[in-house]
Amino acid sequence: MKEPLVPQARAPQPRAPQPREPQPQAPRPQAPRRGDELAASPAPKRASNPRTKAQAQDSRVHNRALVLATLYHGSAMSRAELSRVSGLTAPTVSALVADLEADGLVADVEPPRDSGRRRGKPSMLVAIQDDAVNLVTLDLSPAGAFRGAVMNLRGKVLARGRVPIGDALGAQAAALVPQLAAELVAAAPGRVLGIGVASPGIIDRQGVIRQAAHLGWNDLPVAAGLADAFGVPAHAGNDVNLAALAALHFGRTTAQSLMVVGIEHGVGAGLIVDGKLVEGEQFAAGEIGHLTVDPDGERCVCGRRGCLDPLIDAARLKERLAGATADERASVLSTAGVALGRILAPIASALNLNEIGVMGPADLVEGPLTDTAQLTARAYTLSPISASLHVRSLSSDLDLPLLGAACKVLSGELGVL
Repeated sequence: MKEPLVPQARAPQPRAPQPREPQPQAPRPQAPRRGDELAASPAPKRASNPRTKAQAQDSRVHNRALVLATLYHGSAMSRAELSRVSGLTAPTVSALVADLEADGLVADVEPPRDSGRRRGKPSMLVAIQDDAVNLVTLDLSPAGAFRGAVMNLRGKVLARGRVPIGDALGAQAAALVPQLAAELVAAAPGRVLGIGVASPGIIDRQGVIRQAAHLGWNDLPVAAGLADAFGVPAHAGNDVNLAALAALHFGRTTAQSLMVVGIEHGVGAGLIVDGKLVEGEQFAAGEIGHLTVDPDGERCVCGRRGCLDPLIDAARLKERLAGATADERASVLSTAGVALGRILAPIASALNLNEIGVMGPADLVEGPLTDTAQLTARAYTLSPISASLHVRSLSSDLDLPLLGAACKVLSGELGVL
């Protein structure tokens, strides 16, 4: 091994800096240029979203209904207040109000005079125009005739119509429905927003009457038929269900959970729970007529014994009351009330109902029948429920099914209910 040289003892001389040889380095990864990247692989296609336009439209429909509902359930208000109450932005509210004004559903109105208002020109208020459009409503439940009415947006009756049905069944009875509708459409003073139908039977959400036994109807597309005939939207629902909706929305009760029982043509019930109609999986919720009251009772048309239907149905009650004395009459109606009360008690207990109304002929419903039904239902329920449970007659409120049909149109077309 060579030993290192020892430097001489002389003053060191400065050396010119020597360039360092470059050391090999691993190549640094380079980010691909945009053009190279595009050239290296095909450009990905932009994913299309077929729901984009639909979602925008859905949002607009929802916001439009929100503005209408805010005005419908409140009072006239400025655009700024409408924005605050609805939670929508001011530009959105202005655009929607302009749209609704073009349809004639709302209009600007002068604010009421108020000496306490601040100085300056007051803002105009936006108000629902109750008579801007009309609702045609049909009630196919009364015995002997179909009834109908033309209403404004608040349920005010503007015109009425009636078509006798006699003994008509099946197609003959079905032909009378558009006949009555045509009479009412012609009588409407304004544009018809839609047609609502309250009918007995089981009716699905498409407005098909799946079964209405006493009219001989099966799978009758009543809503679609009326929509095609008159060129306006049509909606249909069970008459007792719609009566319950009417009781909820048109000030007949303050309860948010209630039941309406009808005995006019068989026995059925409309049920509202927490402000919503309960229809059931097969649209047959409320079919209480064939619940068993007495297993040893008389034979029912359904083949079983002791059903509620033959005990309180209006036609059967009238047969038993024919020629009865006053005392006998009270006894028959009280017996019917006991049967009804026994059926109502478990329903009222399960749902904690406070309000139950009974529709039917006044001479049958008012008095012993509803009085005894209330006493019986209370006797079969615990005190926290029975103390607030009321069973009352709705026999004087003949327009409940018509108002319920109006609810279907207001909900389906304006979204205000």
